[in-house]
Amino acid sequence: MTFLEEILAQKAVEVAEMPLEQVAEKRKTYSFYEFLKENTEQMQLIAEVKRASPSKGEINMDVNPVAQAKSYEAAGAGMISVLTDPIFFKGSIEDLREVAKNVAIPVLCKDFIISEKQLIRARNAGATVVLLIISALTEDELGLLFKQASALDLEVLVEVHDRDELALAQKIGAKLIGVNNRNLHTFEVDIAVSEMVASDFSTEACFISESGFKTADDVNRVSKEFNAVLVGEALMRDKTPQKAAESLKVKR
Repeated sequence: MTFLEEILAQKAVEVAEMPLEQVAEKRKTYSFYEFLKENTEQMQLIAEVKRASPSKGEINMDVNPVAQAKSYEAAGAGMISVLTDPIFFKGSIEDLREVAKNVAIPVLCKDFIISEKQLIRARNAGATVVLLIISALTEDELGLLFKQASALDLEVLVEVHDRDELALAQKIGAKLIGVNNRNLHTFEVDIAVSEMVASDFSTEACFISESGFKTADDVNRVSKEFNAVLVGEALMRDKTPQKAAESLKVKR
């Protein structure tokens, strides 16, 4: 069983036990898509709160999610990503809720979303952007969840890992497309994935390169084709996350 298969098997159990929440008022912040369209002079940063991962184990279990997120915001991050998976990433929806209460910028619910229940829960906790991972969903599931998220007035970051998945993301009209440099089956990371997939960009979407970034030089590799990068582990391991985040802001 691959990492992804194991995660999805557990996620099905988790979602089956999850209550269906009533839709509450949506948190007010700016559109991340519009922010990227209006701020093109430099690479924007999605900075992530991540305690652990299946491949790396514990990364920073003692983190204060709110303090970490506020450091990112002070560094000029355009959005905070919060891992909410409890088993494999040691996150929680409460992490997201607390972060969303304490920052003004958009918050992304980073999870393996397979049900509308998760979309509603994320919105109620303060997320205004949700992640849909193409390799975790059938085409029909992706289409349904994309429509449901849009009906909830959530922005959707559609994640791809290869050209075929990119074609599907562009076909459904995704405005935010993330290219994950990490293979979710093996968890191997290679920034060259983004460099390869970028040659097929063909829509007015904004593109985000995810995973594997440690330095400004890494970010520069994708700065011409992408609008933003998503960085988690490097920031979570750094003792001065604000400075670390600031160091990744490069001109496009």
